[in-house]
Amino acid sequence: MKISNGYLLRSVAGKNIVVSVGADTNFSGMLTLNDSGVFFWNLLKEGTTKEKMLEAVLKEYDVSPVQAMHDIDEFVEKLYEAKILED
Repeated sequence: MKISNGYLLRSVAGKNIVVSVGADTNFSGMLTLNDSGVFFWNLLKEGTTKEKMLEAVLKEYDVSPVQAMHDIDEFVEKLYEAKILED
């Protein structure tokens, strides 16, 4: 999985915002990420798997594997729905 070309994460007025920069899409909304969302985004920016994301999350955060995978699945699903993530 990898973030599609044409999307960037920017800090605007203290908020982490995903913006479309030339992406061929109908993305017209705004996606604001919290700190864990930024962590996931940075992993996906270079391309990764859910398994590698889980390993990274468990090293970085004090969270159970079940909760971490739930959060990863939820985040990935939202990006797929917005057509921001590609296989």
